Amino acid sequence: MSDTPIHPDLPDLLVCPVTRSKLRLEGEELVGEVGGLRYPIRDGIPVLLAEEATLPEGCESLDEFQKRYPPAPDC
Repeated sequence: MSDTPIHPDLPDLLVCPVTRSKLRLEGEELVGEVGGLRYPIRDGIPVLLAEEATLPEGCESLDEFQKRYPPAPDC
């Protein structure tokens, strides 16, 4: 059994709810490939709420982040 808190294939199925970019697993967080928002994983469940994400360095607020990294257009 792995130390990974979620199934290793799960990040391939999820996207960042803010930027719609892919997510990658880093330790016990999912990190957006665009912008680098970090989403916690609690009790094996990804918490994909923008308000729960850790902002990257240099961003003071979620509003500022969203201005820098607008969502990708729908496919």
